[in-house]
Amino acid sequence: MTAPPRLTTHYLHPSPAPGLRFENFRKICVNGFGDGNNAYAHCMAWHQNALFVGTTRANLCLIQERLNIDIGVWPVECPYKLLSEEFETLQARAEIWKYDPAGNVWTRIYRAPLVVGSHGGVMSRDLGYRGMVVYQSASDPEPALYTSNWSRAHGDGPLLLRCRDGATFEVAAQLGRIGGQPVTSLRTLTPFKGQLFIAPTGAAQGRPNASRVPEIYTSRDPGRSDWVLVNEPGFGDPDNLTIFEMTVFADHLYAGALNNQGFQLWRTAAEGRPPYRWEKVLDHGAERGPLNQLIVSMQVFQDALYLGTGIQNGGYDYVHKIGPASAEILRVQDDGSWDLIVGNARQTSQGFKRPLSGLNAGFGNFFNAYIWRMGVHDGWLYAGTMDWSNTVRYAQLERRSPKIRRLYELIGVENIVTQQGGFELWRSSDGENWLPVNRQGFGNPYNYGLRTLVSTPQGFFLGTANPFGPRVAVQHENQWRYEDNPQGGLEIWLGRR
Repeated sequence: MTAPPRLTTHYLHPSPAPGLRFENFRKICVNGFGDGNNAYAHCMAWHQNALFVGTTRANLCLIQERLNIDIGVWPVECPYKLLSEEFETLQARAEIWKYDPAGNVWTRIYRAPLVVGSHGGVMSRDLGYRGMVVYQSASDPEPALYTSNWSRAHGDGPLLLRCRDGATFEVAAQLGRIGGQPVTSLRTLTPFKGQLFIAPTGAAQGRPNASRVPEIYTSRDPGRSDWVLVNEPGFGDPDNLTIFEMTVFADHLYAGALNNQGFQLWRTAAEGRPPYRWEKVLDHGAERGPLNQLIVSMQVFQDALYLGTGIQNGGYDYVHKIGPASAEILRVQDDGSWDLIVGNARQTSQGFKRPLSGLNAGFGNFFNAYIWRMGVHDGWLYAGTMDWSNTVRYAQLERRSPKIRRLYELIGVENIVTQQGGFELWRSSDGENWLPVNRQGFGNPYNYGLRTLVSTPQGFFLGTANPFGPRVAVQHENQWRYEDNPQGGLEIWLGRR
């Protein structure tokens, strides 16, 4: 029997300021700080009246080396082999940049050191910086900036950098083999109740998002105390592969687990001695199954928790044959009930769910594979996507599914890139009615993802993912060649009313 409709409580909130439009944004960084190898603004934080940005570099060259992806022509030129001296010194060294709004000045304040790897050669210790948060540990005299690295398969495992003075970074904690496994990265750093919670995300052998260590650890003092496991591995489910995203809502720590049958959402009050008691909130991808493989982003807004979903590897998990499919936005209340905000209507255990926004998955765009980041600024909820339409010009179409080939043939590859290329940014004042801010990568089709959103007293900062540099494949009369791409590399934008 179908459950009766849930009676929703609507809270009164002050009217927000006018939301930001595209014309309210200005570009303050272009072309990866002048180096197209700076592909992702992978993490970002506001600290001591300045903006800090951690980069990940040469992503598509890393993918070419590590993942067996079926593609026609490789989108970017990769002149050096992984672990070669040229690659390690010129392309692989991740960076941290600082922006001073008063002087409108960018300064590179950290660059990954070169170290000797287990293979016996010199390599960059860090390929990227994937997580960044302001946190005050038990031994910090004041809040400090903590950053997690993307380490190497031939390295010593993930570590945490700490910056106390706004200018210098030190290694605060070497995590090594978390859970006894050779993991390579942490994605989310979450302070809660005086503790810092972390979860291993990536592993070697081309698994940047599936560590197969579905565990959460905590420490009150990352530089001085041990890390303590706070959950039963995988919450007791062997199909949970990774804890991909965490946040705090309604005095609970929420954690989203990547699962090929559909994500799971868990929460804990983190009381008593670990391991803590955990409660399952959602499973089977909110009853969409594998097409909601993981929770990519979480954001608290107006007394509710919003979830942005996705499928790893850009909306198509070619290893497990999941997708392609576009992403959804869900809203979860603290009583465990949930609403479908943007997505595909379906029958669920809580009744029939229709998207309250009236928008199907991906905001109606098939190519929106992730809701990559959400943020709140001046009373508005913003959601940024990852849109993979720009990659279709490099694909071997004859090897795609019949559905995809029909789409390409009907519309035309270049028409798809021209009309759809680039991430989308949307905004909502109530979580249900959404307006587009921009649907074409802020004018750059190579900006295929909006990776970071940070609200500050100076305005709303956005950081893009743009791995199409320094040289990109361009077709001339059916012949491909690599050319310099001034539109390649990450961009940073600042929005002000």
